[in-house]
Amino acid sequence: MLVVSLSSCQTLSYYSQAVGGQIGVWRAAEPIDELLRDEETSPALRLRLELVSSIRSFAADELALPDDGSYRRYADLKRPYVLWNVFAAPELSLAPVTWCFPIAGCVGYRGYFSEDAAQRFAAGLRDKDLDVYVGGVAAYSTLGWFDDAVLNTFIDYRDTELARLIFHELAHRVAYAPGDTTFNESFATAVELEGVRRWLEDSGRSAEMAEFELARSRHQAFLDLVMRTRDELQAIYEADSPDEQKRLLKVDAYTRMREAYEDLKRDWGGYSGYDRWFAAPLNNAKLASVAAYNQLVPGFQRLLARNGGDLEAFYREVNALVKLPQEERRARLARVDGTGQRFAAGVPSG
Repeated sequence: MLVVSLSSCQTLSYYSQAVGGQIGVWRAAEPIDELLRDEETSPALRLRLELVSSIRSFAADELALPDDGSYRRYADLKRPYVLWNVFAAPELSLAPVTWCFPIAGCVGYRGYFSEDAAQRFAAGLRDKDLDVYVGGVAAYSTLGWFDDAVLNTFIDYRDTELARLIFHELAHRVAYAPGDTTFNESFATAVELEGVRRWLEDSGRSAEMAEFELARSRHQAFLDLVMRTRDELQAIYEADSPDEQKRLLKVDAYTRMREAYEDLKRDWGGYSGYDRWFAAPLNNAKLASVAAYNQLVPGFQRLLARNGGDLEAFYREVNALVKLPQEERRARLARVDGTGQRFAAGVPSG
């Protein structure tokens, strides 16, 4: 893993844009209750805000997610994304470049509230011969430091996607392991999936369950393709062969990945939901950005099942894992199965 250190001026500049960006979001946010009472609020926005309010109540009442000020305000930022994340990896390695911060710990990306700033930083990384990927972010969590707002960047998502996103971001306020991006994102993904299933059932929208499951199966097929390509590239990079040969094999691997995606689309009847992702150049950094969100989801799902679907008990066990060193945390989670052990206060129960 490559850790990039920055000069004090670069660090100060980065924190300055982060603080300024967060203040900008905060200033733009208006209480949803007031917007719903305002006669000038458009009918379309009113419907979405009413849906958000019902999703937010469900999250607190039925999913044991924080009942705080998050997602009680709405901000129109007048741009398509709230953040742009920059990912980087060496040319012949899948180990992501990481950056370390006081609150979040060491993470495999840097977020910018300005696309121009993100692209400038990315250009500097490319000058160091790194693979780089810049991706727009519709939502993010301040991990409880601020009340997160509903944003124009995601409010028009399909109902299930909107619920999924809110559940995911609220989950970050329940448990967070500094410096362990894969653990944090996998936990939030497990919560969002369980939350959407329960929300659809509770809302009497059983007809949408099949659509949701179809979307999940397509997403899983996409993830499987990414993981197969990662495994192939890992073998290439670890082989005892010249770098020039590795570069050629790398190009071949990404070509096969695109061909495999076209096969998937045919199996999906032409569904093209991932075309945009494949349209941009493929590289190690882009693969790392996907893997960080999903690798540990099955372990969390097994842990939830071990708790009989009791989310509050599940959250307690996850927070016990958070207290452990990363390697031990991962090992404990991997061992959870039908006969796996439970955790309490950071130690296995007898």
